[in-house]
Amino acid sequence: MKRLIALLLIGTAGPAFAQDHSQHQMPADDPHAGHAMPAPTDDPHAGHTMPAPTDPHAGHVMPQADPHAGHGATPSGPSISKGPPPAAAAGGPTYAADAVFGADTMAAARAALYKETGGMTVSKTIVDRLEAGFGQGEETYLWDVQGWIGRDIDKFWWKTEGEGAFGGPLESAEVQALWSHAIGPFFDLQAGVRYDIRPEPDRAHAVIGIQGLAPYKFEVDAAAFISTKGDVTARIEAEYDQRLTQKLILQPRIEVELSAQDIPEYGIGAGLSAIEAGARLGYEFVPQFRPYVGVEWHRKIGDTADFARAAGEDVDAVRGLVGVRFWF
Repeated sequence: MKRLIALLLIGTAGPAFAQDHSQHQMPADDPHAGHAMPAPTDDPHAGHTMPAPTDPHAGHVMPQADPHAGHGATPSGPSISKGPPPAAAAGGPTYAADAVFGADTMAAARAALYKETGGMTVSKTIVDRLEAGFGQGEETYLWDVQGWIGRDIDKFWWKTEGEGAFGGPLESAEVQALWSHAIGPFFDLQAGVRYDIRPEPDRAHAVIGIQGLAPYKFEVDAAAFISTKGDVTARIEAEYDQRLTQKLILQPRIEVELSAQDIPEYGIGAGLSAIEAGARLGYEFVPQFRPYVGVEWHRKIGDTADFARAAGEDVDAVRGLVGVRFWF
């Protein structure tokens, strides 16, 4: 009986035990277990067979290099004829456009072109020095003005200058009327007359000289004078505008006077008679207007100095200057 009960218990417990174990999943065996796996890589094409790069010029016909390139070979082409031009080249009308637009129309057009590109009449007046001088107890004034009217080659040129003491008589004054003819890009030949108003006696002179721009931009005015009395004198002036800035300009200036003989009535001796040298520092507000200050030294030389001493005059002097330069 006990054996029968034990067998029954064993029979009922078996299915339950099998059911309990069927609910637990057992890990499956890894098929790669024990295999060496390659390290992961970022290249998306790893393991792919890439095609070989193609030639960008594949299928193009490449030009062959010229072995004589750069050797200065003369290009082939039609030969250039030598000799004078054919007669037909000079056989046409003087102004071919006359046949198209009419002779009257083209004559007016050529006249306007000539006028606008150099044939016009121009004029200018330059007040080169208008100044007051101070020194040795004397106040003086001076003017130096010139101008012209004309065309590129020929002009009428006029000049006037003079000086004196404030409160005193006019010491010297002159006027020149000149024909000016261009003898080069930078120089004019000038000829005409000069008339001295002071000192007395009044006297007229024939004038011949040159004026222009020397190398390095030195402005030069040189002239010889022959008076109605046969006296021969000369004057040379030179000045230079040195730009310290675009507006500040230093102008050194020198003037030399010479005479071929003594002229006692004018107090002038033969030879080198006088020299003036100075410098003016100006500020150019606009190109047409430049006030300045400066200093200048005057010296009478040789027989001219002897005439001055005999008249009780100083033979040299230094003056401070205040003035203005303008043109229009």
